[in-house]
Amino acid sequence: MDAASSSAQLEALDAPARLDWAYRTFGGGLALTTSFGIQSAVLLHMVSELAQRSGDQVPVIWVDTGYLPPETYRYAEQLQKLLGFDLRAVQASMSSARMEALHGRLWESGTLEDLELYNRLRKVEPLDRAFQDLGVSCWASGVRGSQTDHRRAMAPLQAVRGLWSLRPLLSWSRKDVFYYMEQHGLPQHPLFEQGYSTVGDWHTSAPDDGTTKGRATRFAGLKQECGIHLPGLMGEGI
Repeated sequence: MDAASSSAQLEALDAPARLDWAYRTFGGGLALTTSFGIQSAVLLHMVSELAQRSGDQVPVIWVDTGYLPPETYRYAEQLQKLLGFDLRAVQASMSSARMEALHGRLWESGTLEDLELYNRLRKVEPLDRAFQDLGVSCWASGVRGSQTDHRRAMAPLQAVRGLWSLRPLLSWSRKDVFYYMEQHGLPQHPLFEQGYSTVGDWHTSAPDDGTTKGRATRFAGLKQECGIHLPGLMGEGI
């Protein structure tokens, strides 16, 4: 499949139609990834509607690092009960206790190298293993172009670490997300009301403070991407 021509075709489609295209193209090789973050409900609602139209459930892969805020775990439970998607929670092969014993509390050192090791162990490797186990050939995610410099240069469909990466919401704004959630009665993440515009692990997330906002609040300002959406082969390119 030619990524450039497929991306050009996808540019003309809205987000649900992009998911429909991916389902027709990849069938059982399609999966969705979610973080159960501030804007996750939108794509989870769309994939639930796709299941109603097609009669098939698309697996929803959630990388549970073991360090998510309590509010995120409760939000995940709420959305799963509300929307009824096929949730597949995956975790690192190394427990958090073992990781801390061997490497320390990697998020506290203040070095980029330790953050990259943390993200590789707890996020990228578990996700790539889930892709292999489920036979995924294309994965849809809720990334938006306005979130980071890297995402601004993305196309609707690209090859990432040996798979096709689909971005149905790439051109959406924060207002688009808000109005979609309002229209469909989707609950907000509990931390949204506390000023968070993005939420990941409890130790590397923070509310917007007037000077720092969005993805700049993540990872102590050292980086904006955890590595999941970066190129490479099975965990490379962190």
